[in-house]
Amino acid sequence: VQLQASGGGLVQAGGSLRLSCTASGRDFSAQTMAWFRQAPGKERDLVSRIRWNDGRTQYTDSVKGRFTISRERGKRTVYLQMNSLKPEDTAVYYCASSSRWLVGLPDRSDFGFWGQGTQVTVSS
Repeated sequence: VQLQASGGGLVQAGGSLRLSCTASGRDFSAQTMAWFRQAPGKERDLVSRIRWNDGRTQYTDSVKGRFTISRERGKRTVYLQMNSLKPEDTAVYYCASSSRWLVGLPDRSDFGFWGQGTQVTVSS
């Protein structure tokens, strides 16, 4: 399975970006697709996840009401619509997939496949 992320860039505070991540490969059987982000000197943290079959979503508190995760199953693509961006959203964003949907909050060790990362920079 390969994950290809795109859509990052430079935007002013208050602006919007949409990230995309498309999965390829014969063995794609994800139960969860997610977006993580990693700022310089910090850990890679979960931003949002979506359950592939029914679209159930979860968000970290800092992005609730501003970010929306969605998926198109036929295209094997997950999106992250980011609105009202803030400078603290600046990070490299990674998409990831897991063959499970965990009841508890997952961390990066629960995801077996990763995209290459896309830089999001929000200027003040």
